[in-house]
Amino acid sequence: MYDVYQETWNTLTGPDTPFEVVEIEVRNSTMRVYKNAPLSLREIWLSSLIHAERDYLVYGDEHWTYAEVHVQVASIANWMADQGIKSGDRVAISMRNYPEWLMIYWACVSTGVAVVGMNAWWVEDEMAYGLADSSPKVLFCDEERLNRFLNIRDKFAGLATVSVRLEESRSDTIDFAEVLKIGGELPDISVDPDQDACIFYTSGTTGYPKGAQLTHRGCIHNIMNMSFGGQLALLTSCKMNNLEPPDPKDAQPMIALVTTPLFHVAANNCLAHPATRGGGKLVLMYRWDAGEALKLIEAERITILSGVPVMARELINHPDFDKYDTSTLRSVSGGGAQVQPDLVERIDKAVGTARPSTGYGMTETCGGITSIVGDFFIDKPESCGPAMPAFEIKVVDVQGKTLPQGEAGELWIRGAAVIKGYINQEEATAETITDGWLHSGDIARIDEHGFIFLVDRVKDMVLRGGENVYCSEVEAVLHRLDEIAECSVFGVEDDRLGEEVGASIFLTPGAEISANGIREFCLAHMAKHKLPRYIWFSPEPLPRNASGKFLKRELRDTLNVADAV
Repeated sequence: MYDVYQETWNTLTGPDTPFEVVEIEVRNSTMRVYKNAPLSLREIWLSSLIHAERDYLVYGDEHWTYAEVHVQVASIANWMADQGIKSGDRVAISMRNYPEWLMIYWACVSTGVAVVGMNAWWVEDEMAYGLADSSPKVLFCDEERLNRFLNIRDKFAGLATVSVRLEESRSDTIDFAEVLKIGGELPDISVDPDQDACIFYTSGTTGYPKGAQLTHRGCIHNIMNMSFGGQLALLTSCKMNNLEPPDPKDAQPMIALVTTPLFHVAANNCLAHPATRGGGKLVLMYRWDAGEALKLIEAERITILSGVPVMARELINHPDFDKYDTSTLRSVSGGGAQVQPDLVERIDKAVGTARPSTGYGMTETCGGITSIVGDFFIDKPESCGPAMPAFEIKVVDVQGKTLPQGEAGELWIRGAAVIKGYINQEEATAETITDGWLHSGDIARIDEHGFIFLVDRVKDMVLRGGENVYCSEVEAVLHRLDEIAECSVFGVEDDRLGEEVGASIFLTPGAEISANGIREFCLAHMAKHKLPRYIWFSPEPLPRNASGKFLKRELRDTLNVADAV
């Protein structure tokens, strides 16, 4: 099986093939790139017009064709130009997964303007930090985010604000309808491959999120990596089953159910980008609901369902699963958290037409690093697959020395999809990227077939339902309370979300505060998903090692969930 896999891999990446890999200098480092990759996301968007009459975006009863969205994108781009927004500037988007999110996105990246994807869960303090850090020229936001922003607006005098989908128009913002009145053709602008395409925030180990600079080259290479992964899986399956590969002209475009936020690489880079390139359809959900997802799968004939693993589990466990037609599904995938081995087999059995798949990726790699699907995932359910061709990988020890195959150490990655760095954080960039090598923060081992197995995390974070929650970020908020003398935050295993946030707290002698009082305070300073679900009050100072650091793992292992409050 693996001989066929490698043979197909070599055929796809050989000379004069669409996925031929060469090495070039990128930002002073030698990197692997696809020789035939487009230069920028502008080319991806312009090429999508050949699918003019196809449905592109679906939201509720709304259906938008490619032609209709192209008209809106051009108008938004011309409006931004009229506002003096030029290539190299930044524009922030703070909203749910509405069709307007993608319209604004393509208008920006097609004219060299970088999109700041603001986390829609952020509370006012977090919004203020993100805006101050990224300095956008305009903020597009929906009503819920606008109401939060208005409470901090005095800190951002002069920031133009465009409101989307308000129930009633307001005089203190620019209505999105006014933006769409401009019309015209998309401005003719050259976009450099190493320009920032978007700034996506990933939680920071200093208590503040970091704005990762995803370049056009990086985003394009993620599209190419995903396309390669799909071709590899298809051709390998055909060879293993003695079938003729289908004619590419007969390939059906994907119809993807977008279940995760567009301000993350999973939905934006790994779904919206490849779907747009291939003339696919994106079906947007207001929020995740397994029952609603089943209705949409049947109504819109969804072929791709991608989300965090808990979504796949909830879908196949839903009491109405057998009442809906899911026969159009070709792939049910999970990412953002390790797919539990039992779920791999359950997906394969529950959805007869679809194969289970997963991948491992990061914001810092503009999306996916690895891919594994079908029989290979069934055979190696604890693996996330091999790294895609445009990546180099190695496993290193604490000194950065490369370890032999099979030994566990920190996974380092190099390739064109690695981010440029973090805005305004030179020290964090230097700590994370060495000579083009990205320090993943994940402990991994690589087997004899090149398949990667994630073992543990170096980084001190909780992975809750695909959302990274850095412990130091939660600890920084907890320490604002005078009643708390010491606290240690860590992940607690959870069947539904993978992990939940737990906190062990030692109160200042004589102080009193309840667990709910702590949560109420936290809710005013950080998004709800970061709140400690489990809180333990320690009667004595928390255990530390010789250097004064809390013994988190030992502490966590001594605590019982039943004793938490």
